Amino acid sequence: MEAKKNLLTREGLKKYEDELHDLKVVKRREVAQKIKEAREQGDLSENAEYDAAKDEQRDIEARIEELETILKNVEVVGMEEDVTGDKVTFGLVVKVKDNEFGDEMDFKIVGATEANSLKGKISNESPLGRALIGAKKGDVVTVEAPVGVIQYTILDITKPE
Repeated sequence: MEAKKNLLTREGLKKYEDELHDLKVVKRREVAQKIKEAREQGDLSENAEYDAAKDEQRDIEARIEELETILKNVEVVGMEEDVTGDKVTFGLVVKVKDNEFGDEMDFKIVGATEANSLKGKISNESPLGRALIGAKKGDVVTVEAPVGVIQYTILDITKPE
């Protein structure tokens, strides 16, 4: 069984690559220095600095492994130059209006690993992301949410800045 591809925008790929490089080059060296300094203090059985540094080292190594797993099976879904913004596709920014409350929101459609609802980045696999993909400006999309059915009108579709 082939592993699921991690869809990323070019921006998301660069962010993950930069983070991985920082963890491997900078953070590993910093935590190694902390461990060395803590060891020099003597008895490790009651050394809180040593324990904290080892915990930090474990966290860094876990994150490195996570990033390497993501990047090993990544597919960069870039925006083609001929994308016109007629319909919602991966990587575009969509301005929608909640038809019930009148709230306007902007969402960028990204892959699941890049999604961050607090930053307006929604996964193409989320209920809203799936409903928006392929829709056009002026369309009304219906989304099944835990709070019930929500309808959004697509106000605008643009390329990210």
